[in-house]
Amino acid sequence: MTGSASAFFLISLEWATDFRESHRWIIALLPMGGFLIGWTYYKIGQNSLKGNNLLLDELNAHKSPIPLRMTPLVLFGTILTHFFGGSAGREGTAVQMGGSLSDQLTKWLGLNRENRRLTLIGGVAGGFSSVFGTPLAGAIFALEWMHTGKFRPQSLFPAFWAALVADWTCELLWGVGHTEYFIPEIAAHSLPNLLWVIPAGIAFGLAGRLFAECTHFFSKVFSKNFSYPPLRPVIGGLVIAGIVWISDSTTYIGLGIPRIVEAFEQPLPWYDWLAKTGLTGFTLGAGFKGGEVTPLFFTGATLGNALSSLIPLPLALLAGMGFVGVFSGATNTPMACTVMGMELFGSEAGVFLALACGIAYVFSGKGSIYSSQDLGWKKAWFY
Repeated sequence: MTGSASAFFLISLEWATDFRESHRWIIALLPMGGFLIGWTYYKIGQNSLKGNNLLLDELNAHKSPIPLRMTPLVLFGTILTHFFGGSAGREGTAVQMGGSLSDQLTKWLGLNRENRRLTLIGGVAGGFSSVFGTPLAGAIFALEWMHTGKFRPQSLFPAFWAALVADWTCELLWGVGHTEYFIPEIAAHSLPNLLWVIPAGIAFGLAGRLFAECTHFFSKVFSKNFSYPPLRPVIGGLVIAGIVWISDSTTYIGLGIPRIVEAFEQPLPWYDWLAKTGLTGFTLGAGFKGGEVTPLFFTGATLGNALSSLIPLPLALLAGMGFVGVFSGATNTPMACTVMGMELFGSEAGVFLALACGIAYVFSGKGSIYSSQDLGWKKAWFY
């Protein structure tokens, strides 16, 4: 179910992006699209508003079944966000669809509390795996993200099996592929080269923390100043459309995958990562739908690209380290991010990726893009 849902989602997202780039006037209608999303959630999706945080809450509290309506709401909400020009990702959508679809088995099969937990983990693993084409990372992400330090061995098989089947379903059954990234040159594993990973990892961790805080900040600002929820994305849409019109650039809206690919190939403006961080935080804080992970990839890859002028490591390697490092810092999932990097870029870069993810994880503090995530321990004394 999750693999098929991701396949439909990826095809729809590609269509929405292509249409927007071919008809840029549609961005002027972003406020209208925002009202449609906000009004729909306000009227029929109140219990789905928490998104990924609802999955984390239900994993532990078991208050009520995750509504099936979450799947179409987040699916079409995200497509509309990208269609009209918002800056958002896709991971959150896939994970929410996976959690919503998998939790229906709780009702259909009468699953007990522990089996419901395993099914939710499988749904999250399948959603993440199929939307990025990284089955091993998808399984580890679900285990690392949802267990928050309380590992249960019985979760291993459901997570990995669901992730593999979802990936096969999306890519082999439906023929939906994924973006490929390349790191043509890997630096030698010398002590000086490995030491240079430390400042890079610190930068990635702080960038991840900034991304998370930016999203939470704008969410609080909109909630405080606009009591009527459907109005929030209207105001946000007006601002974003104005920014695009003034800058005459669509580089920082949508997924930003072309820019991510460029980050592995050539030097880019140093401020790219800051622009994407601010615009994505503003988009999601205003109430538009979508994930944070692909914008985190954008932020990390372009930050690594910018650091290549200061750190004597290959540009593509730094972009790859940032790609997964900022993701690690913002989600507190260093193992999943390391494995994801090796699945996407090759195992040769594994040592550099693991160090970057680990350092970023520590220096990002306990903050996270997921407000319901509870690590259960303090990662660093200075936070």
